[in-house]
Amino acid sequence: MEDDRAQNALEGDAGGSVQRVFNALSSLHRRKILAYLSASSLTAGEIAERFNMSKPSISQHLSVLENAGLIAKEKRGQFVHYTLVTNNLVNTLNGFAQEVCPVSRPLKRESEAKAKKD
Repeated sequence: MEDDRAQNALEGDAGGSVQRVFNALSSLHRRKILAYLSASSLTAGEIAERFNMSKPSISQHLSVLENAGLIAKEKRGQFVHYTLVTNNLVNTLNGFAQEVCPVSRPLKRESEAKAKKD
């Protein structure tokens, strides 16, 4: 009986994790953010420059991606830099999808060009 409860708790947590990932990927804006972060880290301001939306909206999208475990943030001086969590299977699969997606492919190329410049 106790083992069943422990297993149900684990499945519930895993189910919640999967739900957060699907929720994160359900937004075109969040998928574009993942493409921009595919080869280099960016600050929230650098990400916001690429979209026609408010900085609080960008912050909300970044929070959803971070809660899903798809991106991580690191404070460097006065800026917070966002990067992909590279050892995440979802990001690996998303990277393959970006190669064939007509929306994400140019964004990924832009990210790769920026990484080479840095």
